[in-house]
Amino acid sequence: MDETADARLKRMAMRSWRRGTKEMDLVLGPFADAHLAGLSESDLVTYDALLAENDQDLMAWVFGQTAPPAALAPLLARITGFAKARLSRER
Repeated sequence: MDETADARLKRMAMRSWRRGTKEMDLVLGPFADAHLAGLSESDLVTYDALLAENDQDLMAWVFGQTAPPAALAPLLARITGFAKARLSRER
């Protein structure tokens, strides 16, 4: 059974908020709420691949401890920038 576009976005949003670590919930969840519906098809495919990664790797990439895979790097840079801007607004 094929996933509808709406079901896909809902699944991805839920996976963004229910990662397994609170830190990644707070990075990916707000990004998904703000930007998921407006992402291009290629960015949605990349975001879906990013959601398949484990949280420890994602945290290391977001915090700049290790370099992300090239395929994920541009979108991950957007997510990281969004998280940093959000954090600075909340201070």
